[in-house]
Amino acid sequence: MDRDETVLEVKNLSTYFFAAEGVAKAVDDVSFALKRGSTLALVGESGCGKSVTALSIMRLVPDPPGRIVSGSVLLEGRNLLTLRDREMRSVRGNRIAMVFQEPMTSLNPVFTVGNQIMEAIRVHKDVSSAQARRQALEMLDTVRIPAPEERIDSYPHELSGGQQQRVMIAMALSCNPTVLIADEPTTALDVTIQSQILSLLNDLQATFNMAILFITHDLAVVAQTARDVAVMYAGRIVETAAVKALFKKPLHPYTRLLFRSIPRSDARGKRLQTIRGQVPSAFNFPSGCRFHTRCPMVIERCRSEEPALREVEKAHAAACHRAEEVEGVLG
Repeated sequence: MDRDETVLEVKNLSTYFFAAEGVAKAVDDVSFALKRGSTLALVGESGCGKSVTALSIMRLVPDPPGRIVSGSVLLEGRNLLTLRDREMRSVRGNRIAMVFQEPMTSLNPVFTVGNQIMEAIRVHKDVSSAQARRQALEMLDTVRIPAPEERIDSYPHELSGGQQQRVMIAMALSCNPTVLIADEPTTALDVTIQSQILSLLNDLQATFNMAILFITHDLAVVAQTARDVAVMYAGRIVETAAVKALFKKPLHPYTRLLFRSIPRSDARGKRLQTIRGQVPSAFNFPSGCRFHTRCPMVIERCRSEEPALREVEKAHAAACHRAEEVEGVLG
């Protein structure tokens, strides 16, 4: 298969939440593409719209109060946003699957992990209970659960956090999806287990040739997992690039400040740098560039004119009026 083939294309996606206090534009005109067998990291602070983007792709946004108001989500050329609910259920968990960041709240505590994996298989495949159990055992072994013959009859609370996340991955991969969405899958895990889960996902991707949309706020995780990255801020994509290019030379002030806020081994004893202010409320984004209230490079144009996402260098785009100056000004 062509590894450069686009399997998921999100075009001008907007998801709003309608409440008494107004309209929250959680995701606002977001576009990106995901290639077969590759990983795209969607990065940003909490509240920037990453998880809502994932839920929108899966058509899991609660309605009301949320609603996808515009755009398209093309999975292998098929627009998921135009499918009827029954058709979408046949796609969700089959051709496109999702791993959530809190396995203990996603797994059902009253059913064994084996039953939950088997259910995921039988929803989409015409197999017997015995066949589904064999496939569930194979998946537990694939995700490196120790003693899968014993663990298949365990309840979620009997497993460690890392094992619970492996079960979630086994469920997601049980029907061999084309696309896997991983929404901060290592946030609740300690560093050692986190590394194991990331290594597992990389190995499984190579085995199944699936595309992964990896949602995270951790740039160290991006370096370890992704080929390409899209940086999100206040409901919009503000920078896109190959991971190596972004780490070498971020072109948006927000991205450069994110890198500055990472703890460094050579900065012992020094105060950790932070980005001043907070992500603005989705109910009331500022005019012009949405980052201008926190940006050290702000000029009058930033306050009145919203910058378009444009290619500044080859295959490297940024939504900033002063992108060409960022390296010189912020260092």
